[in-house]
Amino acid sequence: MKASKSKQIKSLPGKLDRFFKRGFKRGPHAFLRKVAGVIHVGANDGDERFMYQHYDLDVIWIEPIPEVFEQLEKNLENFPRQKAYKYLVTDEDAREYNFNIANNNGQSSSILDLDLHKDIWSDIHFERTITLNGIKLKSLVEAENIEMKKYDALIMDTQGTELLVLKGAENILDKFQYIKTEAADFEVYKDCCQVTDLEKFLAKHDFKEKIRTKFATREDGGSCYDIVYQKSSWQRLKNKFKGEVEAADE
Repeated sequence: MKASKSKQIKSLPGKLDRFFKRGFKRGPHAFLRKVAGVIHVGANDGDERFMYQHYDLDVIWIEPIPEVFEQLEKNLENFPRQKAYKYLVTDEDAREYNFNIANNNGQSSSILDLDLHKDIWSDIHFERTITLNGIKLKSLVEAENIEMKKYDALIMDTQGTELLVLKGAENILDKFQYIKTEAADFEVYKDCCQVTDLEKFLAKHDFKEKIRTKFATREDGGSCYDIVYQKSSWQRLKNKFKGEVEAADE
């Protein structure tokens, strides 16, 4: 959605530790202290790999752009608990999409066209378009034999298509305790999902907003946010009981 949000963290361990203690204790990433693993859709080159390592997490990264994916794999060479997959995650399997590549190392790339994005990041534009096939997150999990019990958080940064990702994961959303997403309350991309769209969909699956952090504002109105949703207490208890029953049956 934006030109660059994640901080590059390539300093010494001591400085890295101070960074996390200062920046993530109560911020949008604080929930990572409570999870075992993350599925991150829209990986780019894996900026957050140091943060995930700090929280001792298992991580699945998903990135669709071939050359960015190659860089992601290189960046993860020294992170044995973090694995990358090259897919475009949407709400349909095998549907062909025109995928627009942005000039900021692919960070603002999307299957959608830019709209009011330029009002905040005027230097960002699309350089070229490639053709990619989509896949549902549920289908990806099955194809790659991913053990969902290891991953209880979903993080999305897919430039306006986050609702499509959720729809394609509808049958496995109950596996997640937390969902973190970027979202705007205006049309950053043409026909993109907005905060209210995500709220309505996730409410049907018993997820409630836990924290919202604004990271950009448009002069003529509208803002972009990082939003963390948490599964309701009743649903967490229900899933825990279901897991205990399944374990007892094995």
